Amino acid sequence: MNLSDLQAKAPSLAAGMAAADHSPDSQLSQTRHRAALVASWHITPGSTVLELGCGQGDMTAVLAEAVGPDGRVVAVDVAEPSYGAPVTLGESAARLTAGPLGPRIDFRFGTDVLDPSVEFPESTFDHVVLAHCSWYFASLGQLRDTLARVRPWARRLWFTEWDMTPASGDQLAHLLAVLVQGQIEAAGSHGQGNVRTPFSREGLLRLLPEAGWTTDGGGSVDTEELQDGDWEIAACLDLAGTDERLATLPEPVRQLVLSQVDVLRAIAKPRDNRALTSYSVTAH
Repeated sequence: MNLSDLQAKAPSLAAGMAAADHSPDSQLSQTRHRAALVASWHITPGSTVLELGCGQGDMTAVLAEAVGPDGRVVAVDVAEPSYGAPVTLGESAARLTAGPLGPRIDFRFGTDVLDPSVEFPESTFDHVVLAHCSWYFASLGQLRDTLARVRPWARRLWFTEWDMTPASGDQLAHLLAVLVQGQIEAAGSHGQGNVRTPFSREGLLRLLPEAGWTTDGGGSVDTEELQDGDWEIAACLDLAGTDERLATLPEPVRQLVLSQVDVLRAIAKPRDNRALTSYSVTAH
């Protein structure tokens, strides 16, 4: 399916998401972003896809559209169906499952592919996809082990994440919000935010061979419409105001975090902060 076909489907796909009831414009921009990604990949009708870190199904819906009625998307997430706000993962999945894409999707929440009980025969899937979920892993080691575990199950990997190298100065607030959250996690104060283990594109490229994957290529992905910069800045400022999270940090780290939060408050706009660019990598 080409870009124009998927982009034309984006409004109807977005409208089928439960989150569209709360923020239709944001949902449409998120869906358009994922439609552009999938259109640049080689996922043909009839394909089988394993999606890791599916969350509320933003990418799942686009993948299900791309594989067509004869394809299948197994959407996996370690979180339980009750996770998420203002829409839970379970509520979003239920909406998608009840719609026209439902027969193509198999949601599996509370599922860790590192659990020995989770197993698929070799080459069950044509593709494995990780889209904007890898920073949620507890460590790079956990991500490496996960990529190694799924290696026999799929022929090709499609991976996308935020690029920590800013393309312009107005992306620095998003970057700083990411780094602060990463430092808090790295210092041992753990939470359930979207940013737990941020790493660079170069970090991923070093990791893939260790997990048995050979990189084919990749490139930058436009994120002009996305609101994630605003979301992560707000999450960081909320986190910095949570005494119980900061109190567990070593005092030098706590002071460093507080100083960086001061800078973040100074450079962040009230809204419409430009998100970091994303990158996409493919491997076999």
